[in-house]
Amino acid sequence: MIRFFRKIRLNLLSEKKFTKYLLYALGEIILVVIGILIALAINNANQNRINKNYEHTYLLGLEQEFETSRMKLKELIAVNKSNANNSRKILQYITYKNETPTEVVFSNLLYNTFSNDIAFNPNNSLLNEMINSGNLKNLSNTELRRQLTNWLSTMEDISRQEKELSVQREKVLDMFRTDKSSLRTILEHTSVYDQIGLPQSENEISNLHLLNSTEFENNILMFIFTSYATERAHYLPTMQDLESILHLVRKEIKD
Repeated sequence: MIRFFRKIRLNLLSEKKFTKYLLYALGEIILVVIGILIALAINNANQNRINKNYEHTYLLGLEQEFETSRMKLKELIAVNKSNANNSRKILQYITYKNETPTEVVFSNLLYNTFSNDIAFNPNNSLLNEMINSGNLKNLSNTELRRQLTNWLSTMEDISRQEKELSVQREKVLDMFRTDKSSLRTILEHTSVYDQIGLPQSENEISNLHLLNSTEFENNILMFIFTSYATERAHYLPTMQDLESILHLVRKEIKD
């Protein structure tokens, strides 16, 4: 094609048709520019298609990641609520002296409330990879990018609150690290003792005296307050943030 136009130009020059030569030259330039623009448009279209495929892959991964985190947080909220409710039952026994529990009931309340530390461990591997590699910018939804960026700082806030909750839990457990109270008694009245094959004690030490301890009451109260703050000020707002992110992700997948 280029040789064809070049031959025409040479013929026009040889025939001294300068005006026609300029028109042909201009036409040739226009055709070259149009060809370049078409090539750029095709290249941009291909790149946009590739970017959309990348974005779709990331969105599917984020949906799976945050749905898993949502289920984890839902279970954790239930555990925290159960711990707080059991603590309130213990506080009732402290408050109302005419409702003294049996050793078995008290032991099970203590074990069920303080045997497990709680911590939210969300699945953030893909999100961290996107942020560290700079691929978060591949998400076209600016609101989604903003919420994903804020998500990690929210996790830091939750971690700090959970550490405070763990401190209050340890204060209760510390009362069973002395010779005044018996951890063995608690374990013997739950299924754990038999499961790990420990020998039964012949002389049981009662823990019911703790119901008359101001220190124990203070520790239970602090645990209840911290559990309540963890749920209301951290877990529930985080669940709202999580569901908002999932809504945006699923909307982008459909679009």
